[in-house]
Amino acid sequence: MGRRVTDKVGPMRAFVTGGKGFVGTWLVSHLQEHGDEVVVVDRELDVCDGAAMSTALAEVAPDAVYHLAAVSHVGRSWAEPEQVIRVNVLGTLHVLEAARRCRPMPRVLLVSSAEVYGALDESALPTDEDTPLAPVTPYAASKAAAEFVGVQAQLGNGVPVIRVRPFNHVGPGQASSFVVPALARRIIEARRQGRYTVKVGNLSPRRDLTDVRDVVRAYRLVIEHGVPGDVYNVCSGRAWSIGEVADRLLDLAGTRLQLVEDPELLRPVDVPVVLGDPAKIRTVTGWTPQIDIERTLADVLEEWDRRAADTTT
Repeated sequence: MGRRVTDKVGPMRAFVTGGKGFVGTWLVSHLQEHGDEVVVVDRELDVCDGAAMSTALAEVAPDAVYHLAAVSHVGRSWAEPEQVIRVNVLGTLHVLEAARRCRPMPRVLLVSSAEVYGALDESALPTDEDTPLAPVTPYAASKAAAEFVGVQAQLGNGVPVIRVRPFNHVGPGQASSFVVPALARRIIEARRQGRYTVKVGNLSPRRDLTDVRDVVRAYRLVIEHGVPGDVYNVCSGRAWSIGEVADRLLDLAGTRLQLVEDPELLRPVDVPVVLGDPAKIRTVTGWTPQIDIERTLADVLEEWDRRAADTTT
């Protein structure tokens, strides 16, 4: 059984892998705001080094482990499938083995991805946690495999592993290799340079978008109230097309530019629609997104406008 939503959970000692990345930075800040003692590891500790991971976790003796470290770019995974599998699967195994050796064993949040659901017919949407896994990208395959490593650790070794499947999350600090900040950066650059066009990829895919600041709230709530062995979608329940996002960014930037498709920005496979059902996490933890898409996009745009201004001064 999970804890009731009304139960009070005090500050925890937390160990965060990938804690200096986009999501990790926001998560660490959120945990600290709740009084948690946070130990952050990132590139200085290779998750594929089992001995080093075990030593680090034993020294910290955490109440909770948030395993975020991963090769996370879907498009890049086509070119580097071996590296993606090594880090995302073997790295997860080493984190879970290190947790197993701790006494008492910490709760482990294993961050998977909605990509594991694959390309579903729209009649099967929104996706809930019982939907069969059908990964179509190397990244998605690595996340599905990592999930089953987590399932085995829980069933076979008693490690209290809780899985989350976040859908697309966006916000300030995200690299421009991802679609929303990429669009924002190109729009800001075009406006500043007086150009009339912006290069884009496929604008038709629709994505369930959630602000990263809402996502990290969900992660801590799942650690507090989630059921070990279970899995939870982290999503908004609404899908936005990339074209709609581009139009809103243009409106927020106060400019009208022509969007021109660039073949180099197209992926080998683009899942047409990604839309999740957040009912389960809402029921178990009480979580719902609080930040609307307008604020998210405005904050992302402001960040890239500020970066552009800094490079010209």
